[in-house]
Amino acid sequence: MTQIEISKDYLQTLADIKQTVKQTRLKAAVSVNKELIGLYWNIGSIVLKKQKQKGWGTKITRKLSEDLIKEFPNMRGFSYTNVRYMQRFAENCCDLSICPQVAGKLEEVFLNIPWGHIRELLDKEKNHTKRLWYAQQTIENGWSRNVLVLHIESQLYERQAINEKKVNNFKLTLPDIQSDLAKQTIKDEYDLCFLDIDEKAKERQLENTLVDNIVQFILELGKGFAFIGRQYHLEVGGEDFYIDLLFYHLDLMSYVAIELKMDKFKPKYSDKMGFYLSRLDKTVKKETDNNSIGIILCKEINKEVYQDSIQLITKPIGVSTYKISKKLPEELKGIEGVKKFIKSQK
Repeated sequence: MTQIEISKDYLQTLADIKQTVKQTRLKAAVSVNKELIGLYWNIGSIVLKKQKQKGWGTKITRKLSEDLIKEFPNMRGFSYTNVRYMQRFAENCCDLSICPQVAGKLEEVFLNIPWGHIRELLDKEKNHTKRLWYAQQTIENGWSRNVLVLHIESQLYERQAINEKKVNNFKLTLPDIQSDLAKQTIKDEYDLCFLDIDEKAKERQLENTLVDNIVQFILELGKGFAFIGRQYHLEVGGEDFYIDLLFYHLDLMSYVAIELKMDKFKPKYSDKMGFYLSRLDKTVKKETDNNSIGIILCKEINKEVYQDSIQLITKPIGVSTYKISKKLPEELKGIEGVKKFIKSQK
């Protein structure tokens, strides 16, 4: 075979075609998923309607499942259990403003997540508003089914909390748009379920373990966080200072400094964080960046103590608690789990 010269133009063209193929395959997969979810919705709606009008019960639903399997032997998904899920799907995942009694219109968001995710939502979340929220977060963050379950069981929706209840001074220190986004970004409580440490661990041990499990920690922090480094060095007047963990948030366009504390919040913590943020803004922040933001992670917060201590602080600081539970999907455990997670995000 004659060897040909590979030009930069050819390589770029090849890369463009590869990207086009990948995008088309993704669109095709999404389209197939939408068709499948729509089919399950329609079947569930028919069964639900017959149940209400004709009194269909378990026996006739089982018979329906058996006949569908016989008619479509090469199609999966017609088991009795799955048909029951279709019925629950039609009954519980509808636009209640349009049809409050019987499902009449499928919520658009459910067309964009896999059927396995929908089944988990039906099993583990009974509140319609929360179910919608988790579905939307699944789309935005690309959660696997196990990660979705993890967030439901750790009550991520509740931990996001209502903005006004959060412990921060963002409204006073940030422009309105950035303030609202920062409030939505910072959680009231973080579930560090992936850590294998006890309650008596030292702050450095907590930091070491978080860094060792940085993929899982970023997953818990939420969308948009990029890890910059640990013990980030700041030099001021010939003296050395170190920020426990430093991130950059892509949507906020801000550096986010995190300080870890193994005890209850103290006023001196906000003073120290204010100092760090001031230095970051002076020496690290670019003209295109917004003001740096601080998060103090503590075991407990006395909100009255925080509110009094923050009065004279002009830098945006939020204080959150954390808990250490033992619930973690197998897919995120160990180094192979980390590699798998990173691969899934590409």
